Amino acid sequence: MTSPSSENTASDMPALVDNIRQWAQELGFQQTGISDTNLANDETRLMDWLDKGYHGEMHYMAEHGVKRSRPDMLLPGTVRIISVRMDYRPDEPEDEKAVLGDPELAYISRYALGRDYHKLMRKRLQKLATKIEQAVGEFNYRVFVDSAPVMEKAIAQNAGLGWQGKHTNLINKEAGSWFFLGNIYTNLPLPVDKPENENHCGTCEACIDICPTKAIIAPYVLDARRCISYLTIELKGSIPVELRPMMGNRIYGCDDCQMVCPWNRFAQQTTETDFTPRNGLDTATLITLFNWTEQEFLTKTEGSAIRRAGYENWLRNIAIALGNAITSEAVVTELKNKAQDSSAIVREHVEWALSQHVK
Repeated sequence: MTSPSSENTASDMPALVDNIRQWAQELGFQQTGISDTNLANDETRLMDWLDKGYHGEMHYMAEHGVKRSRPDMLLPGTVRIISVRMDYRPDEPEDEKAVLGDPELAYISRYALGRDYHKLMRKRLQKLATKIEQAVGEFNYRVFVDSAPVMEKAIAQNAGLGWQGKHTNLINKEAGSWFFLGNIYTNLPLPVDKPENENHCGTCEACIDICPTKAIIAPYVLDARRCISYLTIELKGSIPVELRPMMGNRIYGCDDCQMVCPWNRFAQQTTETDFTPRNGLDTATLITLFNWTEQEFLTKTEGSAIRRAGYENWLRNIAIALGNAITSEAVVTELKNKAQDSSAIVREHVEWALSQHVK
């Protein structure tokens, strides 16, 4: 355990926080906040959510237990958390709606169109930590970007970056919700920011009403087992038949709850070139992507979050979308071409898709 230098007295910390905010901004983060490590209330809600099985097959969430809500267990000596956010929206709302409204096109969650944010943000946070180290000397810290049992949304709320909306995503009054979160756990006794304790959703339930699979079963409660993001990315194997028609042309993730949120009228397009859509994924047709070979999939998703789904589930997801497409000779032909695929999972979903067109 490395302790902060004795020269770093409490009186030095406010000035250090000002510097941290400035450095973070220079590194491309739109906002930075500091929180303590008290997540007791969030732990109670997390345990209840897990007890009800809403995490589905994400067994790792239960296996980590309270380590997720007790930062000191993940990095002993942690007393503060530096929380940052980075905008990622690559296009205009009209573009997203146009893709969702065209059954021939493939809808991919906007966060996954460009380079994988995990690596980009982790490198930026490491640079931020290095700058802090250069200022204060060696100290104990660890960088996290959706890479360990971390309650990043609860931490960000405690750090004043926003509040968790009824769809459970973090919302910022001045920036909406199209942003990534990252954290630095540290033993530096930095002054903390005021938590965002006020909820600004009011009576609005637009996100609940719009959810295609009704995964938001109550305000602030998401049943991941019904969520399209979970179904297309996390779930391995067969997607429940009753949910397939509701998925439309969404083949990787879902943004509906964000698209309809009134606060996102304040969202800004990203200035990060790495988040620019690659390989035409923002306007690609289902048939084009269905015809990718496994090698093409690996090549064209290199450095992308889409790799997480894997080629088999990629084809599975597209098969469902083609089942939901308008019946045409081209759609039926492409599905029949995959009817004897080597994967039993792909064959199952292709068979279902064909049944939607060939009665």
